[in-house]
Amino acid sequence: MTDSALDQLCINTLRFLAIDSVQNARSGHPGAPMGAAPMAYVLWDRFLKHNPTDPKWPDRDRFVLSAGHASAMLYSLLHLTGYDLPIEELKQFRQWGSRTPGHPEYGLTPGVEVTTGPLGQGLANAVGMALAERWLATRFNRPGHDIIDHYTYAIVSDGDLQEGVAAEAASLAGTLGLGKLILIYDDNQISIEGDTDIAFLEDVPRRFTAYGWQVTESIDGNDIDAVASAIDDARADTSRPSLVVCRTVIGYGSPNKAGTGGVHGAPLGDDEVALTREQLHWPYPESFTVPGEVREYLTKAVERGRGQQSDWDNTLSSYRENFPSEALRLQDALNGALAPGWSSGLSGLFDDGRAISTREASGKVMNAISDAVPNLIGGSADLAPSTLTILNSEGHIGPGNFDGRNLHFGVREHAMGAVANGIAVHGGAIPYASTFLIFSDYLRPALRLSALMEQRVIYVFTHDSIALGEDGPTHQPVEHLMSLRAMPGLVVIRPADATETAVAWQAALERTEGPTALALSRQNLPVLDRETLAPAHDASRGGYTLWESEGSDPQVIIIATGAEVHTALEAARTLDSEGIATRLVSMPSWELFDEQPKEYRDAVLPPSNRTRLSVEAGATNGWARYVGLDGASIGMSTFGASAPGGVLLEQFGFTAARVVEEARNLVNGG
Repeated sequence: MTDSALDQLCINTLRFLAIDSVQNARSGHPGAPMGAAPMAYVLWDRFLKHNPTDPKWPDRDRFVLSAGHASAMLYSLLHLTGYDLPIEELKQFRQWGSRTPGHPEYGLTPGVEVTTGPLGQGLANAVGMALAERWLATRFNRPGHDIIDHYTYAIVSDGDLQEGVAAEAASLAGTLGLGKLILIYDDNQISIEGDTDIAFLEDVPRRFTAYGWQVTESIDGNDIDAVASAIDDARADTSRPSLVVCRTVIGYGSPNKAGTGGVHGAPLGDDEVALTREQLHWPYPESFTVPGEVREYLTKAVERGRGQQSDWDNTLSSYRENFPSEALRLQDALNGALAPGWSSGLSGLFDDGRAISTREASGKVMNAISDAVPNLIGGSADLAPSTLTILNSEGHIGPGNFDGRNLHFGVREHAMGAVANGIAVHGGAIPYASTFLIFSDYLRPALRLSALMEQRVIYVFTHDSIALGEDGPTHQPVEHLMSLRAMPGLVVIRPADATETAVAWQAALERTEGPTALALSRQNLPVLDRETLAPAHDASRGGYTLWESEGSDPQVIIIATGAEVHTALEAARTLDSEGIATRLVSMPSWELFDEQPKEYRDAVLPPSNRTRLSVEAGATNGWARYVGLDGASIGMSTFGASAPGGVLLEQFGFTAARVVEEARNLVNGG
């Protein structure tokens, strides 16, 4: 068999494995795999550096299928190149308990680098991966020892490039000059509703040129030599990210459905599958057929990958001998490990007792631990002077400069979250991303994927309530805390003071199985006197008894978060002076509290005590789980207003007098 004939047989094997997977499931997207198979084959066969027997090898190339609906193609590639994905899994495509879900899921299928499906996210994740590679290479590579040296590739679709997050991320990548990022554009000009020209007429190559990318266009997606040449050119230009535009036909080979929206998201049907076999000269009548020549050829990726990793292992051994301290730091970074005693710098940080906003306290914490956590990197969406998230002793990452740890995402919240996800899944860095709490709406899809992928991304959300003041209701979060708490896998922490903020950061960094959102105040708050109150480290349990009347069981339990803890504490002491035994519970994190043993939770909130009042300057939906049907909640049921923060808190009823009144009513059965 000639090389070209073998290439074509491999490509058609990819096509028909995808067709058969979708047909067998009676669900899925066959069109994109049929059109994109040639360029995917070229990339995986001729360029991709990977070891199927060790999918987590640190210096592998990263491949992102941003067009996650083409997952059947990715699973076919993984199976054929020797990953632990037997053909039985392809036969269970989209079924309960399989490792071949409808869209690729990180952590479920070996070789899947990131969860994709929501369009544009994978592209932005790839930017984060390329950024992480460049940052690690700058920090750890030494002359003759390029210990971090790999590319990031992504296949992107028309739909990806229509999403706003893709525009944000591509603009950032061009600005930074991420030259080892290569996107291959499956330009089939079809969307679910039909031809893309009904909604998408822009000149994509010129757009990416304006972003600062190298662009190769007008490549025939079926001309594998042309695709290979374009990828070679992209790899050669390490000063700019590259976009390779491949003109493809969705559903290629299907006589009646190729080039139509009808082949995007539905099986071909038995009759059309038969016709496609004829059209593509596929002589195998049985589904899920892999010709022996194809299996023998493509599984050479295993031997090739082992050799590549062995070469890297030799480089690593030499690196360890010549640069032992750097090698240890690199290993810790790749493992995501925190050094022993990393939090010791937090001791006594707020002993001066000065009133301080929790956003400022957060900034002090970050800088206190900066040296001890050298792989903490991140930034804000052009709000660092307000969110106070600059690492003061560190440099800034920018065009051509990757020595620092301070990132500038620009006014691109959505890309910020998605890029942070890419940094996290790449490994080697702990990313943080910051903006005002109100603008968490702009990055919510990325935050949801942080949670779905269980990635340690720290979101620093400041200006956490109406108390931010004069900027008015457009900037004042109301429903946001509850909205974030509703997201599975996300831990939300709203600390009451500087000392709880230090505990919050410690919890966020030590939590490796998911993202954490810190909700921080704009206004200054007193530092709670821990000589007369419970110790700050109790906040790590999510909720704890901060203060209570002496000598008797509480008649009322007040539960508060954030700045409102101070108002509630004043009210609790007033109630105590009136002879109403009161317990004040600070509950910075529902999620951490719910993780505690039942015995602890019942000790803080005794089931026998149903006289409970929550106080939080946000929506009250959900507080019933803690205050019960007999309790009450002080919160927000409307948007805010434009006025000084103190005036707003008084006008909306966040005063000690209001808390005392509501608590009295509960105790008296009113």
